[in-house]
Amino acid sequence: MRSEVIAQSGLWRSLSWGGFYGFVLAAWAGIFLMSANLPGGLLANVSQPGFWSALCSAAAEADPLALVAMWALMSAAMMAPTLVPALATYDDMTATGAADQAGFGALIAGYIAVWLGFSAIAAGLQAWLSSLGVVTASGASASWGFTAVLLLVAGAWQFSRLKEACLSKCRRPLMFFMEHWKPGPLAAAGMGVRLGIVCLACCWALMLLGFVGGTMNLVWMGLATAFMVLEKLPDVGRWLSRPAGGLLIAGGVYALFRATSFI
Repeated sequence: MRSEVIAQSGLWRSLSWGGFYGFVLAAWAGIFLMSANLPGGLLANVSQPGFWSALCSAAAEADPLALVAMWALMSAAMMAPTLVPALATYDDMTATGAADQAGFGALIAGYIAVWLGFSAIAAGLQAWLSSLGVVTASGASASWGFTAVLLLVAGAWQFSRLKEACLSKCRRPLMFFMEHWKPGPLAAAGMGVRLGIVCLACCWALMLLGFVGGTMNLVWMGLATAFMVLEKLPDVGRWLSRPAGGLLIAGGVYALFRATSFI
């Protein structure tokens, strides 16, 4: 009987992780479809003609819901992988009976809810900047001054005490769960929201750097995702945050000089 319970638990854990990674892959697939210049016929069975290109558009006249959907996919694809250490810790707790698979899903849902809120705000910001002509139709900065502000703010944030405090929680998920632990799926969702807020405090400035090279730039998205994942690893991240901040500030100074036409 005990062996059957263990086998069933293992199956649910495998299904939970499979669903999570399937979600991440689906988000990246959606981003690829939005970014690729594919013939309309290939997309006919996916959606109506022009839908995916509308998702990519940063123009003010683009469908606001499509713009939110674009940012939601970006956030899911880029930020969900950074949740893996916390999910692995929570999953280990299910093996001890302290947590269950319902809580596993609720934790993810709470985390995603925070980033959906960020997506709505970022989409509104993008539409507003587009209407001002500050960003192009691809979501890329059209102003060296705006680029300088983005880089300098992101660089300075890498040195902030708030970011360091939030990173410490991300790098030690077991301590986070010990501090905020309550049983049940509802409590797990609440912890997911807390984790999402902590992660948002860490990464909001890096996410907004998408405006530097274009919000749907796959190269930037891949590099940014890899950096944010590594930055949250305790043995690796502490060697990355401040050097990255220095590089961003240097890039911001260069952009500022370009904006003022000194070089």
